[in-house]
Amino acid sequence: MNPLEIAKGIYWVGSVDWNVRTFHGHTYATSRGTTYNAYLIVDDKVALVDTVYGPFAKELVERIREIVPVEKIDYIIANHVETDHSGALPEIHKYCPKAKVFGTAKCKEGLYKNYYLDLDFQVVKTGDTLKLGKRTLSFMEAPMIHWPDSMFTYVVEDQILMPNDAFGQHYATSERFDDEVDQAFLMDEAAKYYANILWPLSPIIIKKIEDVQKANIPIKMIAPSHGIIWRKDPMKIVKAYLSWGKNETKQKAVVIYETMWQSTEKMARKMAEGLTDAGIDVKFYDVTTADKTEIVSQMLDAKGFLIGSSTHDNDMLPTIAGFLEFLKGLKPKNRIAAAFGSYGWGGGATQSIERDLKDAGIEIAQPAMSVKYVPDENEAKKCYEYGVEFGRLVKK
Repeated sequence: MNPLEIAKGIYWVGSVDWNVRTFHGHTYATSRGTTYNAYLIVDDKVALVDTVYGPFAKELVERIREIVPVEKIDYIIANHVETDHSGALPEIHKYCPKAKVFGTAKCKEGLYKNYYLDLDFQVVKTGDTLKLGKRTLSFMEAPMIHWPDSMFTYVVEDQILMPNDAFGQHYATSERFDDEVDQAFLMDEAAKYYANILWPLSPIIIKKIEDVQKANIPIKMIAPSHGIIWRKDPMKIVKAYLSWGKNETKQKAVVIYETMWQSTEKMARKMAEGLTDAGIDVKFYDVTTADKTEIVSQMLDAKGFLIGSSTHDNDMLPTIAGFLEFLKGLKPKNRIAAAFGSYGWGGGATQSIERDLKDAGIEIAQPAMSVKYVPDENEAKKCYEYGVEFGRLVKK
């Protein structure tokens, strides 16, 4: 794949990782792969904005060489320390050891602790600029979007925002722009990315977007470091982030359960029927077989969660327990939930589920429902009615 000129003198020189299927220590399933986007700006001075994951360093070097000798790079902009964006820095540094590196103070610390390179590093803060010739780069610190070192780079004359991980997606394609890809796939991956990585940082994200809006910075293009580049309608993803960040929801419920001998699954199915008949959009998952990344992405705009588990050793089953532990870290707001499950000689699962939901800051909307052994006809009807009632609460 050749480098691509995204604006006059500004080139995509990144890499497409078609085969990666997990990210962040196997916590994120990347069913559509990903890209590592890096951008080369050729002016009186040559600047490289971010690099790529280490195994793709040679690809980065080859793409840069198709435009200019790698040795001609004057500046390296490090928007983020994480190795999927900085991993090729040691290889680039071999060719241009005198190139000055720009980043935040936390970035300087992080790069050194990752690579122990003798870098000519200049710490930048919000409002600092770098003149390349006809172009000017402006920097904006963005701590905790999504690491303490993160920052945005803005190409003033071209009105291009390069925000690293913000507004990205894990989406490997041969196309580079939003208007060239399937919009359903694109927004699905963007939502999945936000839900699984950025959701707990929503208050910070809203504040940063508001800061950019107050600065009245015109944006013609958003070029993130994963996935496609937003050129047709860059405000589309900004509006989506504002909605997700404000925890806006739909009349939608996600039913998630773990079952031992299918009794809890029978309960879940009846509840889902009740929700559906109540006019609620329902998503239904067995947590042991479903992709956790997909479940979380569907929870992003859902008002309600029904969480179920069979009882084992007076507690919930281990997979749903692990999922709820992960959910607590995502800190969803403005949500309601309820617990359900079957048990044999002793209960305990629903109490544990309610405890974890409360710890996650989620409102318990109605008392838990438990069934001993297999639900009979009357209990199945009550499960259906339970779903109908929860649907009413979701609408409320």
